[in-house]
Amino acid sequence: MLRRTPSVLAALLAALALLAGCGSGSDSAPGGEGATAPAADGAFPVTIPTAFGEVTVSEQPQRVVALGWSDAETALALGVEPVGAADWLAVGDDGLGPWVPQDYTTPPTVLGTLEVDLEAVAALDPDLILDTRAAGTRDRYDRLTQLGVPVVSIPAGGENYLTNWRDQLRMVGAAVGRPGEAAQLQSGLEQRFADARAQHPQLAGATVVSGARNTLGEYAAYTAGSGRMEFLEELGMTLAPQIAALPTEGFSTPISRERMNLLDADVTVMQPIGKDATEIENDPLWQAVPSVAAGRGVLLSDRDVSQAFSAASVQGWTFALDRTVPRLADAAAAAP
Repeated sequence: MLRRTPSVLAALLAALALLAGCGSGSDSAPGGEGATAPAADGAFPVTIPTAFGEVTVSEQPQRVVALGWSDAETALALGVEPVGAADWLAVGDDGLGPWVPQDYTTPPTVLGTLEVDLEAVAALDPDLILDTRAAGTRDRYDRLTQLGVPVVSIPAGGENYLTNWRDQLRMVGAAVGRPGEAAQLQSGLEQRFADARAQHPQLAGATVVSGARNTLGEYAAYTAGSGRMEFLEELGMTLAPQIAALPTEGFSTPISRERMNLLDADVTVMQPIGKDATEIENDPLWQAVPSVAAGRGVLLSDRDVSQAFSAASVQGWTFALDRTVPRLADAAAAAP
């Protein structure tokens, strides 16, 4: 696996700082109920609204356990190294993909994702648990609060796995005492998306379906509110109406092999889950989707790009933007 280097980190932070300075100074898309009010960096106590009520972090946390999807890399982007982290994307090693420029000084204990091993978490002696993008169930929350430390779960009014990147960044930033740095990172990424929209106006209003094929050969489409669709919507694209009308299962909806035409749109994005992309590329059913047959399918065959796209984090999307936008723009330009 590629490793992060100090020079890469410095370049990323410098770029984001510059872009933040070029921004308007206000959020282009303010967070929802889960957003936290700005506070001076390092100011405690801080109170954070969550789906299970307000959570107060009384003092600067020293031992953070990051359980939610991309919570660990979000904390790292803010200069905080978790002692425990969940590897949702099955990256392996320390759970960080090559899109994350930071390195751990001491690698964290890698913890489970769907199921929480309470004893393993307790053994790390945490003083803060981040779980901002996860199942968000009362049972999961109640189990974690048994440890007697603040648990920052999904936002107030949020749904399981659908915490948007802004709310995650703000909540983590508030919890670890770095709200100013979080705001700067947010402004920087928003400016990058604004630049991409300006450079590729053909993306505006283009319909899109983003999907995946799993290890069993089953297809699914990501729904409104999912991280993958959020990335595409930040570029000005819109979810294809036939997918928006389908019932959802969390952040995706299954697509049967008999209804593959549901994947048709101005642009169709597809990624493999746990398999090589050639299995999609060589699948006659994929090849027969009208948009794909017309050359408007964007297959994310590079594992690093696919996972960075899925991370829905500042680092992941910074990495994915330059590696996906030109292909998306070319496909949108070819739409009838």
